[in-house]
Amino acid sequence: MVRRFTICAALLAMAVGASGVCVAQSNAANAVPLATVEAVQMPAWVERNGASIPLAPGTELMNGDEVRTAGRSRLLIRTADGSALRLGENAALSLEGMGMREGKLFAATMKVAEGAFRFTSEYFAEFRGEREVAVGLKAVTVGIHGTDVLGKSAPERQIVSLIDGKIDVIEPNGARFVMDEKFTVYVSENGVPKPVVMVPADQLEEWEAEAETQDGRGVCLRGGRWKVTISAGLAPNNALDLYEGLRSSGYAAEIIPAKVNEKRVYDVRLSQFETEKDAQAVATDLKEQRGEYDYKVSR
Repeated sequence: MVRRFTICAALLAMAVGASGVCVAQSNAANAVPLATVEAVQMPAWVERNGASIPLAPGTELMNGDEVRTAGRSRLLIRTADGSALRLGENAALSLEGMGMREGKLFAATMKVAEGAFRFTSEYFAEFRGEREVAVGLKAVTVGIHGTDVLGKSAPERQIVSLIDGKIDVIEPNGARFVMDEKFTVYVSENGVPKPVVMVPADQLEEWEAEAETQDGRGVCLRGGRWKVTISAGLAPNNALDLYEGLRSSGYAAEIIPAKVNEKRVYDVRLSQFETEKDAQAVATDLKEQRGEYDYKVSR
């Protein structure tokens, strides 16, 4: 009886807004979030203080966060200066030194240990201030000005390609130079840099696609109206097991209380999908992984 009461109490707490705790705490400390998830192609998560938290649209990110995406996943992050940071699949990003300094200066250090990324200044809003943003890869650091830059980090190869604007490139030996010519690329292989060259259009398109969310493949965003309900009407212990299993895999599951014949039951749900096709894509993937459950797509 005690075990059942404990489970029910936990489920009710989750149902009334456990997914918004981090957002509320961050809002109290910062008038403008330093970084916020705008869209996520599930699954993706953040590792924070030893815990793994699935990412959903609206999740606020903090200094010290380690952000990760899984295979076939994507992420779109908005920073406080109105810029966009996109991450491709199997990416690992750490956030440090984010803050708004005196004189309206936005500073941040972002380290991409692996995967594809794209940073686009003022993608969401015009920023009337200064910016000190550095993106570090394994063998090179990029100082970002007003610019559009993409890159890719792998154990033996780092790529930095300038689409627009200019960047400072800092090599491991401290050598620094400026890239300011559009559609050029810097490559370092096994720590050895190659000359900066122009990027073929088809290669640039391929790299750009690696960091973009993919329509109809599980994209969630703010205001998304489609959802996936997984095995509605579950008993408390079953609902909690399913909820925890999904969230540990990077899916931002919610628990929704309901009643069937005056009996308290629980639905487990994924929400905020952009389209029916996005919701169906995740339902299909989960059915292959967890075939013992039923999956219903609806608005």
